[in-house]
Amino acid sequence: MSELTVHAIETQRLSDLRKRAASRLTGTAATKGSVARAADALSVLHALASSPVTAADALTLLHELQVHQVELDLQAQELRESRAELESALRRQIELHDHQPAGCFTIDARLVMHELNQTGADMLGIGRAAAPGLTFDAFLDPESARQFRSAVSRVGAGARRPSCRLSLCPKDGPARPVLASFAADPAASRFLVSVTEAGDEQEHRRVAP
Repeated sequence: MSELTVHAIETQRLSDLRKRAASRLTGTAATKGSVARAADALSVLHALASSPVTAADALTLLHELQVHQVELDLQAQELRESRAELESALRRQIELHDHQPAGCFTIDARLVMHELNQTGADMLGIGRAAAPGLTFDAFLDPESARQFRSAVSRVGAGARRPSCRLSLCPKDGPARPVLASFAADPAASRFLVSVTEAGDEQEHRRVAP
């Protein structure tokens, strides 16, 4: 018998062993807890080890299961590390979003606010948790509210990033001029609004080269 044939037979034998173990560890065992599944695995090994004919197969299968367990442990560790990295990156993005020098808002066609950053909440003079459900035009004078609605309508009609000057009226404090820029929300049928102090924009134009 050639070495190639022997290797093929050994490969098939290992495959059969894995299938026999899998057939015992799945099916009805799939609904059991980890302790019950471990008991099933031991029963497979015990059945193989009980016969001199299959004792060697028991050792082979045990080695296969041990290697597989190490692989699973390594994969689980990699998943935990990846999750930790993603959670850290997400926290960083949230911090960056909250501390942007502009107020960032997500509104719908009725001008109802759904999301905002901390800078936006500070601009409106309200708590961040209180903003969702309120309409943005409630913080504008009548003429600014008209311009705001017009800009949102233009974005809905396909305009790219229109902007307008508004008079923002915080809940507590005097009205102040701001510059609002608008865009469509790529992830939903809503609108993104960025609001900056008009005084900051004028200063930027004065010092810009």
